[in-house]
Order: sequence, then C-alpha cells, then structure tokens
Amino acid sequence: MKKPATLFFVFICAASLHSQPLTSKAIDDLTERSMKAFNVPGIAVAVIKDGKVIHSKGYGVRSLNTMQKVDENTLFGIASNSKAFTAATLGILVDEGKINWDDKVRDYIPEFKLYSPFVTEEFTIRDLITHRSGLGLGAGDLMFFPDSSDFTLKDVIYNLRFLKSVSSFRTKYDYDNNLYIVAGEVVARASGMSWNDFVEQRIIQPLGMAKTAASFDRLKDKSNVIDGHAPVNGKVQVIARSTVKVAHSAGGINSSIADLCKWVTLQLNHGKYGDKKLFSEKVHEEMWAPQTIIPVRNPGAYNTHFAAYGLGFFISDVMGYKQVTHTGGLEGMVTQITMIPELNLGIIVLTNQQEGGAFASITNQIKDGYFGIKGTDRVKEYSEGRNKSFANAKHLTDSIWNEIEVAKKLQNKFDVKTITGTYTDVWFGDVTVSEKNSKLWFTSKRSPKLTGEMYYFKGNTFVVKWKDRSMDADAFVNFSLNEEGKGTGITMRAISPLTDFSYDFHDLAFKRKQ
Repeated sequence: MKKPATLFFVFICAASLHSQPLTSKAIDDLTERSMKAFNVPGIAVAVIKDGKVIHSKGYGVRSLNTMQKVDENTLFGIASNSKAFTAATLGILVDEGKINWDDKVRDYIPEFKLYSPFVTEEFTIRDLITHRSGLGLGAGDLMFFPDSSDFTLKDVIYNLRFLKSVSSFRTKYDYDNNLYIVAGEVVARASGMSWNDFVEQRIIQPLGMAKTAASFDRLKDKSNVIDGHAPVNGKVQVIARSTVKVAHSAGGINSSIADLCKWVTLQLNHGKYGDKKLFSEKVHEEMWAPQTIIPVRNPGAYNTHFAAYGLGFFISDVMGYKQVTHTGGLEGMVTQITMIPELNLGIIVLTNQQEGGAFASITNQIKDGYFGIKGTDRVKEYSEGRNKSFANAKHLTDSIWNEIEVAKKLQNKFDVKTITGTYTDVWFGDVTVSEKNSKLWFTSKRSPKLTGEMYYFKGNTFVVKWKDRSMDADAFVNFSLNEEGKGTGITMRAISPLTDFSYDFHDLAFKRKQ
C-alpha cells in the first residue's frame, strides 16, 4: 500500500509569538499552488477548529477523463487512514467486554500462525495494530498490492506463517498492512458480523457519514467519485481503479471531507459526537497513547523529539504540542488526516494522484499558521525536495537501462532457455518465465499486473519492465543456476529507491517447479 506512514520533517523555520491561521482564501491559494507544483488533478481540504468546520472545499477535477469538479462530497479512497477506524472497532468491542487489547489472537483465530511458534502463541490483538511484529516493512503486501491479485482473507492468514522476521518480536517499528487485515477478522469473530458491516453500523452510520462505505464496492452512490491518477511515461493520466478486494480493514474505506469532518470531530471529542458516545474515554486514551517507539533522527521544522505509533495513529511532539496523524496511499491516490488536540484542530487533505508532497505541503502550511511560524513556503520546500529525489532516482534507473542497451549491442549469448519455466514462492505462488515472439516475459499467476518483458542486465540478472507503466516498480530478477547452468531459483529487488514498499519483491524466494 502506498507510502502509508511517513512523518514529514522539513528544515529551518522561525516561530513568532502569535498564531495567524490561514484564511479560506489563503487555503484556496495554497491548494491551487500545491496542485500545480505536484501535478495533482484534484484535492479536497477541510479544517476543523474548536468543534466547527471552518473550511471544507474541493479543488480541481475528479478525473482527467470526465473533467467533473471535486467538491466536499467527492469520494476518495482514504487507504491507510482506514486503520484508525479498525482500531476504533476493536475499541468498541473492548468497551463491550467482548475482547481485551492483550488477548491472544489465537483465542479468536485458532489458525493464525507466524513463522516463530513462540511469537505465534504470544501475539496479541494489540500487536496486530502496532507494527511491532518483527516482520519487515510491508512484508507480504504483494498478496493485495498492486490491486489485481486473487488472494483471499483465508490465503492472507495462512501465508503469514511463511514470512520470516527481520527483527525480534516487539523490539522495532516496521509498518505492516496484513496484520490489520487479521485485526478486521478478529472484529468479525468477536462480534459475529463482518468488519465491513461492523464499521458501517457502529461508526459510519451513527456519525451520519451517509456517503461513506467500508470499501469501494459497497458505495451506494458512485456518481461523485474520483479516478486515481499517476505519471505514465512522464504524463499524469487516469489509471485503473484501485478497489482493494481483501484489505478493507487495512485500507478499504472510501469517504469525503464532508463525512470525515465528523470522524475527526469524534476523535477530538474523545469518542463523542453530539449526543452519541461511540467509545469510551479509556479506549480513546489507549488509541492515542504511544505503543511502539519510532526513532527521530532530526528534530526538523517542528522541533520533534519523540515519535511513536499508537493504535491506528502516529503520535509525535510538534512545537511542544501533541500531534496525532496518519497518511494513506493506494494506486493513484494519497491522503492525510492530522489532529493537534491541544489546539482542538483537525486537518484533512484528500488527493487523486499518488504524490505525497501535495498533502504534506498543504497540511504543514496550515499548521504553520496555528503554530505562529512565519516565512515558510512548504510548497516550494517539498517540490524542491521531490524534484531532487526524482532526479536522483532517474539518474540511477537511466544508468541501469543504459547498461541494458550496451548488453543488447554486445549481443550477449546468455541462453534464456536455461531459465524459462515455472517458479514458485511459498506464499506468493507461481510465476512463469517464458519466450514469446523472441522476447522473454515474466508473468505472475496470482497477481496479473505483475507481467512484463525481461531484459538481460549482467551475469545471471535480468530486469523486468512491467507492462503497466503506472507502476514505478521495475525490478531486478536474479537467477540462481545449478552446476549445469539451469535456473533453479529467483530473487528480486526493486530498481528505483522511490518504489513503494508494498512492492515487497525482496521478500520473495522462488524455486523452480519440477
């Protein structure tokens, strides 16, 4: 799932003594500049202050195909911002005495199994939603990302046993999506209804989030939804819709800023919305309490010294205030929700292009006004940083493709027949390497988007260029050979440093099928 959990720190600012919040006109100008700088077709922005929605507006277009305008009711996939909803569903069950945060997962899902027997037996509900499992960043995400795979919930739960740890249990933060899928199943088994039904009936409907649904497929009205966009061969365009088939509790909710203002108001009111009490103060405090420490290497623009993951939220100190936030990303869209509880402030930014600089620049410029930080231009800072990162990544990937062209000119004699065949990974399943019209192709059986032409690089290594060019995820494919020179296995690694971590090729270990 796309860049769900980045804390954005920018260098150099000065604080004044009095805050000067941005006017709605200033937010309009800021958003328009951000859209242009980061090439985002459509954005929706909301600000909630002291229990009132003081800004709620759409900008640009829902889709470059239809050119229909974004408004406050336009629906976006909020991706990993769904995780806080999942934490809240568990919190409701805690309030009702149906579960405890530290109950063992196997008490509810007996078939749940991780690579280590000890970790399996000790794993709690709290562990599912705090990113401290010992699994690596994005481990197993290829079971649902990119959006085309046929893995079921049963498959995800079963395959977790094959993913090896990269750190000791409960010692290190590494963002995980699949365990949030399991958390949704805990909700289902403890409540007797699916996570989809539970989150809609116990949170979304009581808040009056009338247009919101637990997944794209469950939306009752799709007349005002965005299309996802991404650069394809250097030009931003509409890409295939990401619907998230199995990972709803990790990133499936579709909503608008009008509806999400109610969710943020609930959070800032400690579980209360109007005369409704959805979860207790005790549950609220637990959700906003540090659970897993995240190292902070530089205090950055907001003098941040401490960061952690709570239950469905990132928590940090910014300019002496507590910040509660989360980001979310799917193919073609990224989002951010930010709250500063002591200022009774909430900021929501939803976008329809997979470009995090847009929501970061808008959110942080609005924050600057409330913190009294003057003289900053977050759009300029982020766009300059983005352009530098893109240039570095392009230099690296261009050098790889230049080497491939050299290999072509030298007419390398690598006999591709020695590596064609079917290879299987214990959790990802089968891929085939085959010759078609004198070209070598990589094809995944269970994730059809992972299909592309292969090019010889050097040694036993090829590069696969995915047919879907919206995926910035071309990868090295390294073959292991036996003493007769025949391919026996495959390992993979993304080429670009900007490739989303959910393309977890590095966790694959293919063996040739006999």
